[in-house]
Amino acid sequence: MSDTPREGQGNTPYRVLARKYRPATFDDLIGQDALVRTLTNAMHSGRLAHAFILTGVRGVGKTTTARIIARALNCTGPDGENGPTPNPCGTCSQCTAIAQDRHIDVFEMDAASRTGVDDIRELIESVRYRPVEARYKVYVIDEVHMLSKNAFNALLKTLEEPPEHVIFIFATTEIRKVPITVLSRCQRFDLRRVEQDRLEAHFAAICAKEEVAGEEAALKLIARAADGSVRDGLSLLDQAIALGGGVKVEESEVRNMLGLADRTRVFDLFEAALGGKSAETLGLLDELYRVGADPAVVIQDLLELTHLLSRAKLVPESLKDEPEAERERGGALIEKLSIAELARCWQLLLKGVDEVRGAPLPRQAAEMILIRLIYAGNLPTPGDLVRRLSRDENAEPKAKSPPSEVSTPAPPASAAVVAPSGGASGMSGSRGARSGLALDQARVEEVSPAEDVSPPEEVSPPEPPLPTHAPETYLDDPGISIDKAPSDAPSSRELPATFEKVVELVESRRAMMLANQLRRDVHLVSFEPGRIEFRPSPSAAGNLAQDLGKFLREETGERWMVTLSQDGGAETLEEAKRRREEEKRAAAIAHPLVQAAMTTFPGATLVGRRDKSSHSARMPEDSEGQSGE
Repeated sequence: MSDTPREGQGNTPYRVLARKYRPATFDDLIGQDALVRTLTNAMHSGRLAHAFILTGVRGVGKTTTARIIARALNCTGPDGENGPTPNPCGTCSQCTAIAQDRHIDVFEMDAASRTGVDDIRELIESVRYRPVEARYKVYVIDEVHMLSKNAFNALLKTLEEPPEHVIFIFATTEIRKVPITVLSRCQRFDLRRVEQDRLEAHFAAICAKEEVAGEEAALKLIARAADGSVRDGLSLLDQAIALGGGVKVEESEVRNMLGLADRTRVFDLFEAALGGKSAETLGLLDELYRVGADPAVVIQDLLELTHLLSRAKLVPESLKDEPEAERERGGALIEKLSIAELARCWQLLLKGVDEVRGAPLPRQAAEMILIRLIYAGNLPTPGDLVRRLSRDENAEPKAKSPPSEVSTPAPPASAAVVAPSGGASGMSGSRGARSGLALDQARVEEVSPAEDVSPPEEVSPPEPPLPTHAPETYLDDPGISIDKAPSDAPSSRELPATFEKVVELVESRRAMMLANQLRRDVHLVSFEPGRIEFRPSPSAAGNLAQDLGKFLREETGERWMVTLSQDGGAETLEEAKRRREEEKRAAAIAHPLVQAAMTTFPGATLVGRRDKSSHSARMPEDSEGQSGE
């Protein structure tokens, strides 16, 4: 490293990076290729407009471009004989004076502080006079949208027909606030946000010039936080260099400086929330909060991750530009999640970002957003709701038949159906069952005590009344999960005969998260219609048994007992599928024809196969091709 004193040490005043590395020529501008090409060709051909308006977000180079245009128009070259050039020399008196903001013929006006018509009138009065030293008089008006309506109107005539020695350059971040009458008199240039990779390369080059060791991951974070603004990025880089003692820029320090969460922890938080793991989700948020992550930034990162996964679900190639760890974890997540689930997460998080930012307690607000996200995975889709409502509507007419249409005699009061009262059991009965109960009560009221009601010849003993309290759940035994809301109405639907049929039923109702858990985390111990016993895998959700029992009760109308076991159990459906595919692949490789082909072509590999029993030309889902090399 050089022993010469750096700028900012000793008697040399320090200049921030945004000023020190401000572009001086069109070649120094980054990310504005269309603007540079247009202005360069216009100067070469002599087709220069008399008014330009530059628009774009803050920090992309609007004012800097205006100063470059002023130097390019007035540069005389080292010998003092050159005309307008797209490559100003930077050494002549004109270029030097303009760079130091002291040229008498280049006026810079801040419309934010000089908005009135009197300020514009003073400008118009000076337009008529020819330049004193330069070739053109250049008027640069920054934040031009801040001018008043009267000021714009006063400028219109001069802007439409200015003297040949006058050039107007306007800059604004709010192009829609500029009157259309002004826009129609100017050549408009939209300065684009600078791409993240170009910002990253620009910051790396500056670190090399400043003799600072900048980690690639740290510069990537700064470029991402800059959001397309070169000036914002340079300000953050300046701060990061100071944080690193002027010799290094490290990823961990930049994360702490920006209040960002570790990207891998964001993936962990997203997976835990969608997996229904409440304790793990809130624990991860607490951990991120303790290391300095802003709760609003955490929710923002989850929102960006949801967009990344949604885009990758439709366009898998979009993950190729991401780091390897994110490609692997993102690829695994898009296999498990559907577009509907990702869209629901997007809506919850999008609303949650504003809630967290405006909440008096941001951390608690972020926790509530995550709790919503945890339980969103168990919500039915709109299609499920429509099917359930349709099923209830079809069942209601039978239950609401008037008593006069019933031909059977009314049962005696002692045979009336006793309704379960209180608790979750009484609340979970279907509307049809409650209507049937009301009908029985109406029949009992119609029987007068004086009437002689003959009982039928064969009277079956009355059924014992249903319990009036909710079934007990033994909380001290985590291996037992009892569905606590039996249905009141018998089911007319056929129960799934195998566990595979259960999974197919779950998938047909588009409960994809539950279906993925059943395929991946269930080691079946025993199965019979109405009863399932299984051993969960270590990664299984804690409420998997309850969710499965609730789903089967709602879909079949029967109570299912779903219990957990410590026994070994069978392999999961996912493991069984992989095993079958491996067996088929091994059998295909062992086939004499395949062995002969591999012997004939050394180094060949089997990259795909097609079952002989299938007459279609479609390959299996896990195949990558139809031929080997």
